[in-house]
Amino acid sequence: MSASKHCSPLDLGNMAKITDYLYLGGLAAAKKEDLLKENGITCVISAALESPELTYESITCTRIKLEDNPTCNIGIYFDLVADKIEKVRRERGKVLVHCIAGISRSATLVLAYLMKYQKMRLFDAHAHVHKKRRLVRPNNGFWKYLVEYENKLFQKNTINMVESKFGLIPNIYEDEMKNLVW
Repeated sequence: MSASKHCSPLDLGNMAKITDYLYLGGLAAAKKEDLLKENGITCVISAALESPELTYESITCTRIKLEDNPTCNIGIYFDLVADKIEKVRRERGKVLVHCIAGISRSATLVLAYLMKYQKMRLFDAHAHVHKKRRLVRPNNGFWKYLVEYENKLFQKNTINMVESKFGLIPNIYEDEMKNLVW
């Protein structure tokens, strides 16, 4: 059974297939070694400070200790993680990028990869990932780094940070935030 057959875009416990070789999920998915093997995962990238050390029989694991905090400089890891994912792809492997919930940290790293190696603009990368995993919601600090990274890669932005009553937010959330009562 493939991940897409038993993974709803809203299912916190499983992983979403973003591309043929790239999956996104939370710790619960990363702990399911049978699910990983079933989907051909050869590398797990853990992006959570509070995640336990995971070891697998035949799967490599890379750990990046990140806090899900808007002040965390996740941007310094974009190239490192994107390059690792691309290396695994070129070796015909498959990667699961996870954090605790598969919502912010891991999603941010997947978005950076899609921009760098798939040449997707941030708006399109987010739409693609969000379609596969509706829970995706990088924190506002991570969005700031994604916007800067898009500008570095393409010298232009498809998403911008804008002022709101909640502080700086990506403009794709503007309408949704206007309706919230503070």
